Amino acid sequence: MGTLSLGNLFTRRFFRRLFKWLVVIVILMAIGLAIGKLYQNWDDDPDRGAVAIEQGAFGENYSTPIYLDQGWDANDSLWYYNTTQGSALMPYDFFIALEQSDSTGLFRANSVIDKYRYLPQKPTFFNPDGLPVGFVKETYKGSDYIGLTCAACHTGQVNYKGTALRIDGGAAMADMVGFLTDLEKSLTAAVENSEKNHRFVTRVLELNNTYSKADDVQADLKRWTRKIRLYNTINHSNVEYGYARLDAFGRIYNRVLEHVISRNQLRDVLLGVTKAGDDDANLLTQEQVDKVLDGISETIIGDLQFARIIDRLMSKKDGYPGLSLRDMERIKAQIFNEPNAPVSYPFLWDIVQSDYVQWNGLASNAGVGPLGRNTGEVIGVFGILDWTAHKRGWSLSSLLTGQRGKSYQIDFTSSIDLVNLSRLESHLKSLTSPVWPTIDTGTNNPEQKKANDIFGKFSEWQIDGTKIRRGRQLYAQYCESCHEVIDRTDWNRIVVASMANIDLMGTDRAMAENSVNYTGYSGNFKNTYQAEGVGSLVIKDRAPVVQILTAATMGEVATEPDPDKWWPRRALDWLYMMAKSFFDNEIKASVKSGAYWSDTTALPYNSLLAYKARPLNGIWATAPYLHNGSVPSIYDLLLPIKRDGDPDDGQYRPNEFKVGSREFDPVKIGLRTEGYEGFHFSATKRGDLNIGHEYGTVHAPAVSGTKQKPLTEAERWELVEYIKTL
Repeated sequence: MGTLSLGNLFTRRFFRRLFKWLVVIVILMAIGLAIGKLYQNWDDDPDRGAVAIEQGAFGENYSTPIYLDQGWDANDSLWYYNTTQGSALMPYDFFIALEQSDSTGLFRANSVIDKYRYLPQKPTFFNPDGLPVGFVKETYKGSDYIGLTCAACHTGQVNYKGTALRIDGGAAMADMVGFLTDLEKSLTAAVENSEKNHRFVTRVLELNNTYSKADDVQADLKRWTRKIRLYNTINHSNVEYGYARLDAFGRIYNRVLEHVISRNQLRDVLLGVTKAGDDDANLLTQEQVDKVLDGISETIIGDLQFARIIDRLMSKKDGYPGLSLRDMERIKAQIFNEPNAPVSYPFLWDIVQSDYVQWNGLASNAGVGPLGRNTGEVIGVFGILDWTAHKRGWSLSSLLTGQRGKSYQIDFTSSIDLVNLSRLESHLKSLTSPVWPTIDTGTNNPEQKKANDIFGKFSEWQIDGTKIRRGRQLYAQYCESCHEVIDRTDWNRIVVASMANIDLMGTDRAMAENSVNYTGYSGNFKNTYQAEGVGSLVIKDRAPVVQILTAATMGEVATEPDPDKWWPRRALDWLYMMAKSFFDNEIKASVKSGAYWSDTTALPYNSLLAYKARPLNGIWATAPYLHNGSVPSIYDLLLPIKRDGDPDDGQYRPNEFKVGSREFDPVKIGLRTEGYEGFHFSATKRGDLNIGHEYGTVHAPAVSGTKQKPLTEAERWELVEYIKTL
């Protein structure tokens, strides 16, 4: 009895102490969250950091942008713009010091930022260096980087006669490819031009942050130049994106493949590539391949080692093969997929309330879905992936990714900030769609009232009540079966995606087909199991990239976040995120809605060959239209495609127009399409096609077996008028 009592006493004391520590930890977490919330509200610049632009790109000048009532105040916008998520494009001091390739002007100058249609900002509390919207300082393992947040691609702006409207969560007009291409040129110039190099190194050292030695600056300048060049080379596409579009999924796919492929798989690729026009002659010998791969990791390649491999393949020194660009393209085609399906940057209002997201409904929003989706996004925008392999052992990530029985297991250490991703997703719940600036919503919001006063002076912005009433009836008849009308401010709204297979929708097929058909080498995920809706699948040596991406993001989500934090803090952060994902997320797992093809055991991703229709509230602020940005205005979207036999004097969707201007057309609901030197869009090839979605036209498909009557010219304008009010 005495021994039992002593044991009971010890047990009671242990659990009392454990309980006390748990209480202390919970209290500290609550205090930390409260302090974080207070800190989040410290940046309250009334202009939200926005600045006026004179002599802007395409002759556009505008006064300090104003805002509409979207449920956010200045604190909310500035926190969204400046909260890091783990992106690391290049060392921070390099971005601050870098000159333009063809002048002594800084690459970060407002003129350059505006040229690529990112949004310049002035210094504020959270942004002391006045970085553009969505550009932030990221700290990882003691070093500072310039990174991107979701705000860089998901903040819009429209201009009208010198007045600018900033749209939080809107579609960006950004030309990321042009920006990164010129960034590579500027870095190359800093390496090769002695005067530029001297000024660059001097500026970086004067900042006195990360670097104290010129040799370290020089070494890292070459290293990061190679990384940016590698990224641009891997992701080169024969389909030009221009402004307002990006093949984000294609680029995310390639970054994952770059980090997953094993040395043995890469060796097999290099040995199997044949010379152009000769299927029997190998491009590289066994000895050359072994020399190129000497010292390369056995398990994980990654971007730094890939850059090193490419340098060796193209070098003619020290016995390396000295391959041409044409030869390198042949190798690239065996490892990566061409990101040739650019899509418009989607708007973010209602995203938290949506059951499925992405243009083809690829991502479920239930459970940890948002965390996985956002993790993939950071992988695509330069998150540092310090993925390494270690000997067999137990970890949650190895269990969830099926690697537990592998002799090597991937450790998913990275710069991705899972806590901030979770906070940003929650932050978006309060964002609402923008209201046409001459509609009186009864709000007391001073910015909405200011917009109403300014735009109310223009007849083009006035709303015709008679047209709206008739347009509402037409919308119910032609549109509402797919694009439901919702209450934009309903806190408990659930937005159900209406999916339509690519044959039924008829729009450009590239994005949907690429998401399903692209394949790559699976590295350490080979022969692991992955659960899908139709059952468990075994990932093969070469597998659909959607499988590999899912496995990689699952590994990231299952990893304790932020290696810079003390391990108990990491563990508590992870528990908090998991609990928040399952208990705070009001979107539950559900079957997709719509006329899509079902997944089967033979075609487990068949449902992704579809596109999503969603409510059109705020759609007026998101031109150009269709998922690939191939139609310039809402009015044009209601016109048919010209087919053989159609009369030459009819009205049809434009096949060519300019993109890049933010000058708004309040009549057609679109942006300026001519009269300036923007990107010349031509709807002539896969990825750019403006076909499909011809509802209300002479070529409209039958809806539920019923052929619709084509809209008259007057009815088109009535429908456009109503859409302005959504």
